[in-house]
Amino acid sequence: LICQFKLVLLGDMAVGKSSLVLRFVKGQFDEFQETTIGAAFLAQSVCLDDTTVKFEIWDTAGQERYHSLAPMYYRGAQAAIVVFDITKPETFERAKAWVKELQRQASPNIVIALAGNKADLADKRLVDYEEAQTYAEDTGLLFMETSAKTAMNVNELFLAIGEPLSESFKCQDSSVLLIFESLA
Repeated sequence: LICQFKLVLLGDMAVGKSSLVLRFVKGQFDEFQETTIGAAFLAQSVCLDDTTVKFEIWDTAGQERYHSLAPMYYRGAQAAIVVFDITKPETFERAKAWVKELQRQASPNIVIALAGNKADLADKRLVDYEEAQTYAEDTGLLFMETSAKTAMNVNELFLAIGEPLSESFKCQDSSVLLIFESLA
């Protein structure tokens, strides 16, 4: 079974959205990642049991001037990763604003993950793990701290998003089979 899902990355500028995607798709990390203009598109597949989940990933620009373009990318998305930098509390506040926007305007069944990126900089941490975890639980989000630099939890994050997506796909898939059986 192969299922394809649109996933969008949202968050402030320089929180590591592009670095997370590059680490996931190509296994690479670039210390000096260029700023994304508008959005970048990448694709990657992961295997979950008997299902291949293909992610179509839209990596959006974090600069404020591109904010108005975001709905164009998250419209129709089945999943979103909202990224913040654990060393910059203002990026956590912006992440909360993105989550609110998604919950108001994106598809009602969207799977939203919150990623506290740059976990390799734990000695410079200014966003408390427990605070982010509690916020995620209270708002029904998946939550992981990640590091694109060390690859910590990067694949795990995408796999965690793939789980509920492939489950919902299997349910839809079986309902389609039931309809065909009742027509026969």
